[in-house]
Amino acid sequence: MPRTKRGPAGKRRHKKILKMAKGYVGGRSRLFRTAKEQIARSGNYAYAHRRLRKRDFRRLWIARINAAARQNGVNYSTFMGALKKAGIDINRKMLAEMAISDPDGFKMLLEQADLPSA
Repeated sequence: MPRTKRGPAGKRRHKKILKMAKGYVGGRSRLFRTAKEQIARSGNYAYAHRRLRKRDFRRLWIARINAAARQNGVNYSTFMGALKKAGIDINRKMLAEMAISDPDGFKMLLEQADLPSA
């Protein structure tokens, strides 16, 4: 059986991997074998962190809403419960944005939500 060298195909494959590894430090961006290993790892990290990013942002939004709610004398869970009971359906991302950029609007939401008297 004759020997197959696959010159152009191999070259394309190597170029593709090295292009994906652009910006990596040292041999990870220049050497095919180490670049290939790093691309595999990077892909796994990227996959996992696309999911973790969603959790991180939700935690950030909750922290911002809690801070704004506490400035107005109520804690996060009481505020969210009151919003739900009042039928105000607004997501945490928008609430967090309101808490930062529109404190007066956030205060109006607090007044509309039927908060239990302390």
